[in-house]
Amino acid sequence: MRAVVTVMGVDRKGIISKVSTCLSDNNINILDINQTIMQDIFTMVMLVDMSDSQTKFTAVSKALGEIGEELGLEIRIQHEDIFRSMHRI
Repeated sequence: MRAVVTVMGVDRKGIISKVSTCLSDNNINILDINQTIMQDIFTMVMLVDMSDSQTKFTAVSKALGEIGEELGLEIRIQHEDIFRSMHRI
């Protein structure tokens, strides 16, 4: 199962480290990553593979949300099909 992780907020040290560590701790593989900083606004989109993870999707979402609260960011994870459906033109 693949999912899309989005991260947005004011740039600070450790964002990529904390998010990728959370994913790794849950046996989630990062397939693709795109990140940019526009002035002081950090944005990142990751395509991840959750097929080897034993952690429930809701638990991963909660863990990422907690990191977001800690760092003052908005972090979301969505199933790939839902993400694609929502962004279909």
